[in-house]
Amino acid sequence: MNAPIEDYALISDLETAAMVGRDGSVDWLCLPRFDSPACLAALLGTEDNGRWRLAPLSGGRCIRRSYRADTLVLDSVWETPTGSVRVTDLMPPRADVPCIVRLVEGLTGTVDLRSELRLRFHQGRVVPWVRDVGHFTVAIAGPDAVWLGCDGHVRDRGDEDATVWDFTVTAGRRLGLTLGWTPSHRSAPPSPMSVPAETALKETADFWRRWAARCRYQGPWRDAVVRSLITLKALTYAPTGAIVAAPTTSLPGRIGGRNNWDYRFCWLRDSTRTLSCLLRSGYRDEATAWLDWLVRAVAGDPADLQTVYGVKGQRLLPETEAPWLPGYEGSQPVRFGTSAVSTFQLDVYGEVMDTLWLSLRAGIPMPAHVWDLVESLMGFLQRHWREPDQGLWQEDGTRRQFVHSKVMTWVAADRALHMGELLGRNGSSGEWQAMREEVHRQVCREGWDTARRTFVQSYGAPGLDASSLLIPRVGFLPAHDERVRGTVRALGRLGHGGFLRRYAPDDTRPEAADGGEGTFVSCSLWYADALAATGHRQQAREAFERVLAVRNDVGLLAEQWDPDTGRQLGNAPKAFSHIALVETAFGLSASSAWNRRGPGAGRG
Repeated sequence: MNAPIEDYALISDLETAAMVGRDGSVDWLCLPRFDSPACLAALLGTEDNGRWRLAPLSGGRCIRRSYRADTLVLDSVWETPTGSVRVTDLMPPRADVPCIVRLVEGLTGTVDLRSELRLRFHQGRVVPWVRDVGHFTVAIAGPDAVWLGCDGHVRDRGDEDATVWDFTVTAGRRLGLTLGWTPSHRSAPPSPMSVPAETALKETADFWRRWAARCRYQGPWRDAVVRSLITLKALTYAPTGAIVAAPTTSLPGRIGGRNNWDYRFCWLRDSTRTLSCLLRSGYRDEATAWLDWLVRAVAGDPADLQTVYGVKGQRLLPETEAPWLPGYEGSQPVRFGTSAVSTFQLDVYGEVMDTLWLSLRAGIPMPAHVWDLVESLMGFLQRHWREPDQGLWQEDGTRRQFVHSKVMTWVAADRALHMGELLGRNGSSGEWQAMREEVHRQVCREGWDTARRTFVQSYGAPGLDASSLLIPRVGFLPAHDERVRGTVRALGRLGHGGFLRRYAPDDTRPEAADGGEGTFVSCSLWYADALAATGHRQQAREAFERVLAVRNDVGLLAEQWDPDTGRQLGNAPKAFSHIALVETAFGLSASSAWNRRGPGAGRG
């Protein structure tokens, strides 16, 4: 059995990431980038698919673990019959090539430990050629070389399938192990491996503390907000500013199910919330880098706008399956790449336009050609907005008139008009205004269920969708509008165990064959936002704190939560879950502060 998803912690060097289990095993690592082939893939299989376990030989147990305050440095304390040790895991921010540093410190007594590294290149299936080079061990397969070194004495166990080192620490003694990647044509170990482990630890901790200190949030949930922002930064591909949806692939929304997707890419549907989260938190440089990546990625014919791109803006992300991987708890198939590039989603046009408008309003410099992009996107939408699409959740092969897609079409026209006013570019304002008004009328007529007093998921169908909670947030209707209030009340029916599903269960949907799916963390947070906006602040706070309560022991959230089993589900950690957490914390804190000052006191 695989470890529960919530047993994993994240470490990152801002170009790739590793997932470290409570049992001391690094079970997921892609080198050298987030979207590179995995060389440790036990997360989706067994130890034979690659892992690096560092733990006491006697077994013992990890009695506690935590990130050091305001960092991505992970401490795990182990207790054994003969003593206790602390294992500190980190990835120094990338300077040249990726490295993982694992520092062992004896706390009490004497503890024997074992480091067992089983590398399996090319998505967990290729056993490398391993040899010793000086004080290092190097494993090579195809284009990849991984080096392993240690700054103390170890006993090599001589295992032909793995590199197994035993060593002993006593109270006060420290020993560091470093794993680094290079292209296989290089004949020397990577230069970062010459840095002492203690130095790498100090420099990495200092980097994260300086970064976290810039956070503007000072509300009651600061620790949770800072942890979410650090997680978001950890999912950033620093060379381009792109932010991956998650560092993992194929972690299932339902154990044993088939809807297992690769999230190591960048979705446009996340763009506005990502930018807003970064800006309001005080991370303008990161927001600017994200915007720059977005503008580069979407450049070209608006008819070719994709829902998802690679970290470098790649458009071709071919989806393949890995039958040699048994999948997380038998959840197959395991997928690499994504077919989502071919889906038609009208909402992404609205997300792009909203992001551009938010950036302009925040004073982020934009190149002159961005207005050409605005006109191009709007020209496409004017011709195609009436067409059915596959919706926010990328319905499998089903095109419908989704309400959220039409609302985001309205957003596109609205933001284009605002940008035109600010920039003095009003040449098409008459056409865009007419489009905005027509879309609004159509949604309010076709997307509104008069009998149940709620907006529905798609025209002519009774289903509900949590995306309707975004209607007041994007400005389509004000929160005090009775249609918004009715929708918020109706969407409470999507609740399960205090959390929200993304839409009503339906036996005709693809996930129904898997036995359904969990509740969505982001939708549960949207519900908290909508409750607060419609005046139900205590209920909003309770909904928010329920989400905080299901974070794992180091503060991380996956895509979904299953109230029935009390488990996290889906790829983890999920950027959008943490973005939504930050946005909700800001919203509830602002609402609480405004209430304390009173409505006559102003916003300050």
